[in-house]
Amino acid sequence: MWRRSLHQHPELSFEEHRTAKVVAEALQHEGIEYRSVAGTGVLARIEGTKACVGRERDALVLRADMDALPIAEATGLEFASVHKGVMHACGHDMHTAILLGALKILNRHRDLFCGTVFGLFQPGEELNPGGASLVMRERPFDGYRVAAFVGQHVEPMLKTGTFGFRRGKYMASSDELRFRVNGVGGHAALRERIKDPVRAAAELIRLLYDIPAANPSPELPTIVSIGRVTADGATNVVPDRTFMEGTMRTFDETWRRRVKEMVHEAAAEVDARFGVSTEVDINHGYPCVYNDEELTRRVESATAGLFGEDAVISLGLRPTAEDFGYYTLEYPSVYYRLGVGGDGAYFDSRSAGRIHTGTFRPDEKALGYGVVQFINIVFTVLG
Repeated sequence: MWRRSLHQHPELSFEEHRTAKVVAEALQHEGIEYRSVAGTGVLARIEGTKACVGRERDALVLRADMDALPIAEATGLEFASVHKGVMHACGHDMHTAILLGALKILNRHRDLFCGTVFGLFQPGEELNPGGASLVMRERPFDGYRVAAFVGQHVEPMLKTGTFGFRRGKYMASSDELRFRVNGVGGHAALRERIKDPVRAAAELIRLLYDIPAANPSPELPTIVSIGRVTADGATNVVPDRTFMEGTMRTFDETWRRRVKEMVHEAAAEVDARFGVSTEVDINHGYPCVYNDEELTRRVESATAGLFGEDAVISLGLRPTAEDFGYYTLEYPSVYYRLGVGGDGAYFDSRSAGRIHTGTFRPDEKALGYGVVQFINIVFTVLG
């Protein structure tokens, strides 16, 4: 079984060599054309044979990410990771297996759709700059009219057999923040002789945490957070410098640029007040994920038609980030959630665990729903 093999042999971002080999061998076995993309990625192509005048260059891209996370597995599964400290804790093994299954069936039913279906097995979703940015740099879909770029992600908070959608803005942009506050250290009791980078860093954190309050669109949340502070001093020793790392998340590109300006302004204010010098490094991350409203509506309707109205779940804004946002900048796109939380009469979302934890155990029955949904979307858009 593809999923279990992939789960047992997870690979970190841009190291997906075995995973790519498994994918390539499966595609080759089915006679599906493929090539490498973005280093360790694989791009499959299936040409539909249905006669559709004027739609020969239409295309649809089904995307699955392949990388794992640096997390120690604690599921106790018989097919648990054999690589210490590496685990498919975000469901990318499920995503890859689902796409392989969908392509296998689509390849055998080429007569039911027009144009071209691409299967994109993308590396490096979990690591900035993101495999999606590398895919876009290669321009593999130039010459086609991409009618839909489609991605799905497992969701343990949704029942198996359900799908979560949101039209328009869905997931946040993400940028990494790093600061080096340079001061003059010394004896903690001799305050007049030092320029305290620890105190300056504390004030900088306060100013950074005040930034979201200036958001002109409060319905679109802003997050500025510091998750790591390093000041290598002692009880009575103030160090010469303090290091900080964090993240910022927004849902609007104009506001995103303004937040970055405000981060620099906060650092400059701290420097002036405390006589320190702060180096600011903002590592530009993923853009927002934006779901094309009309395409998403069509997919929701097709989902309800196949699985029932109760299978369509409305989602709120999600402040996590996804490099799928690079695709949504250029192509009509839909990115939705696939329920993997189980389907028993006494459904409890905790049974599958949480993503990005060592105890994540998605319901494998969701694999079939994911495959059918991908095929359903292809026939909806290209049928």
